[in-house]
Amino acid sequence: MKATKRLLRGIAGVAGAVLLALGVAAPLPARAELRIDITRGVVEPLPIAITSFAGAAGREAQIGRDMSNVISADLERSGLFRPLNPQGFLQTPEQLRSGEPRYQDWRAIGAQALVAGSATMQGDGRLKVDFRLWDVAAGQHMAGLSYTATPDSWRRIAHIVADAVYKRLTGEDGYFDTRIVYIAESGPANARLKRLAIMDQDGENHSFLTDGKNLVLTPRFSPTAQEITYMSFVNKRPRVYLFNIDSGRQEVLGDFPGMTFAPRFSPDGNKVIMSMALNGNTDIFTLDLRTRRQTQLTDSPGIDTAPSYSPDGSQIVFESDRGGSQQLYVMGADGSGVKRLTFGQGRYATPVWSPRGDLIAFTRQQGSEFAVGVIRPDGTGERILTKAFHVEGPTWAPNGRVLAYFKETPTGGGRSARLYTIDVTGVNERRVVTPIDASDPAWSPLIP
Repeated sequence: MKATKRLLRGIAGVAGAVLLALGVAAPLPARAELRIDITRGVVEPLPIAITSFAGAAGREAQIGRDMSNVISADLERSGLFRPLNPQGFLQTPEQLRSGEPRYQDWRAIGAQALVAGSATMQGDGRLKVDFRLWDVAAGQHMAGLSYTATPDSWRRIAHIVADAVYKRLTGEDGYFDTRIVYIAESGPANARLKRLAIMDQDGENHSFLTDGKNLVLTPRFSPTAQEITYMSFVNKRPRVYLFNIDSGRQEVLGDFPGMTFAPRFSPDGNKVIMSMALNGNTDIFTLDLRTRRQTQLTDSPGIDTAPSYSPDGSQIVFESDRGGSQQLYVMGADGSGVKRLTFGQGRYATPVWSPRGDLIAFTRQQGSEFAVGVIRPDGTGERILTKAFHVEGPTWAPNGRVLAYFKETPTGGGRSARLYTIDVTGVNERRVVTPIDASDPAWSPLIP
């Protein structure tokens, strides 16, 4: 656990160590700006050349190559970019370091955009990274960034560069400088060991946060990405916990008289909303993290659970069987004005509001088939993104463009659980590799 705390402190401390200077070149009026229109649904990936970041021999050169690989992998995984094979490049990273690209050479290999940079060790032991983005077709510089950080922060800087490229070419925020917390599963089906685990969104920098002595479920990030709330069974009693990523400290969120589950933070981080079972009835409550005051929001004979706030904190979506079947409902943040959202066939569950506020993701079970879908907050536009034997636990990337979830498949005498991501249009499904089985993912906001 001490080693885990040191690792987490190092990850959290990078934000304070990175110094950023952003310069964006004004587009030339004679040519249309290079831009990927991601509102059209299926998009042909943009051919992009990403060179190794130039560096002297040894550690600098290795960091430069590694950064290029991470940036390429991030952008390719989004489904919006097609990194070109570096073996076809006609200019070296060193040549690009000191001057403008030979645009005709990059057009010749089909590149529409070009990313190049450098990695240099400073006299104080810190790493300085510079990068530039060019519009090859228009022959113009689009953006430039410079970072200074500790050398072991190179991977995070690469994610930040990928976010900058993504935003400049799509007009929307990236999501690569983020983490995913999830439930790591191992052991036989009748004695499943479940631990809290965390990793970068690409599966790197993996670490276990709990030892598996107690069952853990439904982890969720705070808006600051520095705390996690989750449910744990301690002495066979379910309780809601708060885990501080920076310090490794965890605490019980109150000693409630009944079963508490499905915790989630409010958008301002000051409250946790959750379900509580009292006297045979399950309703939704909030807990003020400053005063520890509890407020009951629902009072119905049905089971009300899985609450999720809208991004502005004014509304809450939740699941309930109060109408005779398991469906989604929306209400005000104070519990007023409850309205039924879904009327489709099957059981609707685990709703989660998009960070953009335009969609609500959900799980639907119809017969023996599970699906993950999205619906507008007014109940229109329901779409299914993916179906499987068992697919559940949707969670949004911070830009509201991508969802993560877990998928279970039967195996000989048991089952396997894996994490996946998919674009909000229902294309580009990708597996997120984890060391062991994985379920219940939660995507962090961009790391501060």
